[in-house]
Amino acid sequence: MHSLNFILMGAIAMASVTTGVFFLRFWKMTKDRFFLFFAASFLIEGINRFFLGFMDDPNDNSTIYYVIRLLAYGLILIAIVDKNLPRKK
Repeated sequence: MHSLNFILMGAIAMASVTTGVFFLRFWKMTKDRFFLFFAASFLIEGINRFFLGFMDDPNDNSTIYYVIRLLAYGLILIAIVDKNLPRKK
């Protein structure tokens, strides 16, 4: 069962980093901060999952993992709020 958890953690990490690079590509084309915030969020989550997969006991109930996830999801929330705020011209 441990190897299955390791494979799934790696798949989640790979998908998160791939999604982060995808958003970085759109940010590079458009220079829209929305994509930059999303890219940072997914890259943080991917790195978090990568290191979690290499722990001896892959127990994600530790406080640090919740703080990292809070940061990642907070960036998504900031991106959405920032995108919907009226811009001054």
